[in-house]
Amino acid sequence: MDAPKLELDGTQSALPEKFAREGLTFDDVLLVPAASSVLPNDVSTATRLTRTIALEVPVVSAAMDTVTEARMAIALAREGGLGIVHRNLPIADQAAQIDQVKRSESGMISDPMTLPPSALVADALELMERYHVSGVPITDDDGRLVGILTNRDLRFERDTAQPVSALMTSTGLVTAPVGTTLAEAERLLHRHRIEKLPVVDVDGVLKGLITVKDISKRIEFPRSTKDPRGRLRVGAAVGVGPDAQERAAALIDAGVDLLVVDTAHGHSRGVIEMVGRIKDIAGDVEVVAGNIATGEGAEALIDAGVFMGLPRQIARDLVVQTVAGTSMMLEVTGKHPADLKDMITSPGGTTIHGLQVLESYSVRGAFMECVEAASRRSTELGKN
Repeated sequence: MDAPKLELDGTQSALPEKFAREGLTFDDVLLVPAASSVLPNDVSTATRLTRTIALEVPVVSAAMDTVTEARMAIALAREGGLGIVHRNLPIADQAAQIDQVKRSESGMISDPMTLPPSALVADALELMERYHVSGVPITDDDGRLVGILTNRDLRFERDTAQPVSALMTSTGLVTAPVGTTLAEAERLLHRHRIEKLPVVDVDGVLKGLITVKDISKRIEFPRSTKDPRGRLRVGAAVGVGPDAQERAAALIDAGVDLLVVDTAHGHSRGVIEMVGRIKDIAGDVEVVAGNIATGEGAEALIDAGVFMGLPRQIARDLVVQTVAGTSMMLEVTGKHPADLKDMITSPGGTTIHGLQVLESYSVRGAFMECVEAASRRSTELGKN
């Protein structure tokens, strides 16, 4: 049987009209390089996700259970992006994922995990495996450092029912005083051929921990996305269900940097109300809401921020995601860019009047609609 022929001009075809048009695949398209005086080393891909979170690489992972948990979030943050841990987990498990990222590396671990001398070797092994660490400081009831247990102490040890005090290193401990710089710590680590340097106060109370791994990671991954304490940044998704606020509170306690109210349709009462409740408890944690694809949706989320007690400002640190996974980022600093739409000259990362914009050619229409709505609303709020 002869199959109907497809006419590329779309004028004659036995197929439905939607199929009777010319189609292209990736193999049909060639990007022709043009003359350039820009060298790759001169190009910066840095951008600002929110007012306080900067990215060296503008890549944020999806909050999907097949995409982002702690391992992906750690890998992405080390390269300069940001991972969003999905919410298809019990609250405690999702918070543990965030904790794992925050503890994965640091300039100085200010709240290191510890064990008492009476803890069993089995407890130490479980803790080290869970957080992928090679040693644990041992402290007494008053927080004073009494020893340190490392993989070297546990090597070939089969009796896991004995207390860690039987195996820990307790004499000749090398420590550093509070205020030690990373450069000074590096010299101490090298001089004594050790991998962990406890930081103690004048009373011997453990105040922090500096590791060789943290110093080497700073050198290996200089573009890492980190918070002011030198820890990797990470985001987490919450929904709008009954446990959303409890989940958000647990994630904030775990140290999350960014909360994403993750829904398919952001222009809904449930999302707007949840944004308000989360911003009540978020403190310095950034809040993201989406997805939206209309100006009305942008206005609604902007209003959600204003209702949180921010008169004459547009929803502080609000990220509005548009269609097709493309993001329009609205970072608000209290200014009112009513003329924003006339100032956009090209897509891709322009900061105008405190409003940062990333756009895609494929969604320019929907994007511009959102921007125009945001501009109108900012002007209205500025008159109130």
